[in-house]
Amino acid sequence: MLPAYGLYTHIRANRIRSALLLAGLFLLVHVLLFAGALARQALAGDAYLSVLLALAWRDFLAAFPFATIAAAAWIAIAWRFHQSIIDAVTGGREVTRKEAPALYNALENLCISRGIPMPKLKVMESAALNAFATGLSQKQYAITVTTGLIDALEPAEMEAVLGHELTHIRNGDVRLMVIAVIIAGVISFIGELIFRNLFRADFGRSRGSGSDRKGAGGAVPAIAIAVAMVVLAWLLSQLVRLGLSRTREFLADAGAVELTRNPDAMISALRKIEGRGELPGATSAVMEMCVDNPREGFADLFATHPSIDRRVEALVRMAGGHDPGPMRIPTPETTPDRGPWTTPASPPA
Repeated sequence: MLPAYGLYTHIRANRIRSALLLAGLFLLVHVLLFAGALARQALAGDAYLSVLLALAWRDFLAAFPFATIAAAAWIAIAWRFHQSIIDAVTGGREVTRKEAPALYNALENLCISRGIPMPKLKVMESAALNAFATGLSQKQYAITVTTGLIDALEPAEMEAVLGHELTHIRNGDVRLMVIAVIIAGVISFIGELIFRNLFRADFGRSRGSGSDRKGAGGAVPAIAIAVAMVVLAWLLSQLVRLGLSRTREFLADAGAVELTRNPDAMISALRKIEGRGELPGATSAVMEMCVDNPREGFADLFATHPSIDRRVEALVRMAGGHDPGPMRIPTPETTPDRGPWTTPASPPA
């Protein structure tokens, strides 16, 4: 059996990574702040590079407290409203025990079996086969499943998927991914503002005044430095987001097996989801939190998920499961309802 719960080293490491990511956000914001100040001084008029750097540093120090407060406010807003934003993008809605008794009870039973507080349960209207967990705190955690997944999976397979997402919550993967997405969003927004100002500026329109603005040729290298800093900050934010350890998916698969004691259910669920998980209209940030993300990075270098084949191979090797190979999904005509997951019909009038 693959161990998942009890992997305290992984959980502790995720907590440390989360704190480091938040610290890194402030660092990158201040890097961009200096880049913006340097670009502003270069566009105001030419001078020696050393002069432009000194003036930019002066502006940076003056704006430092305001940038720090703004970054903190952005984090607070994202912390409070990120779930509402995700629901607006995906159309997910919370369901109660009365609306989806079997699905709700399956999640509740898994939580009770391990003494885990139960997250909210949400359903997204989509033919895609996927699920994802979101949230930054115990009060916010939610698991969203698509109606396509509900239609396609057997009860044991659905329990395995729910167990997979519960493990992500338990291990701190969800919080880590959300923080990484927040960082990427902040850096992209600020970087875009700087580039827009650069492209709209009439370079050299104002040459400034005084002996420190003598057209000494420092403006061009200053702008080059500013652009390089913006690009570097953006690349780092993307690498952090996309380069987070893909072992989290192996551990979440293992957690599902540990919860359900049924490796074959997790394997068959993965085989059914394989190639059918693309959520129409979903951002890359949402896809990165799903059971499977069919989008892959350049040469698989920054793919957010291991391939289904590798995950199945790990379950077969470590948990003793059996791989049925690629699976065919019955057409809607052969599955007119959702079987055990069907929402109860309204009583006759």
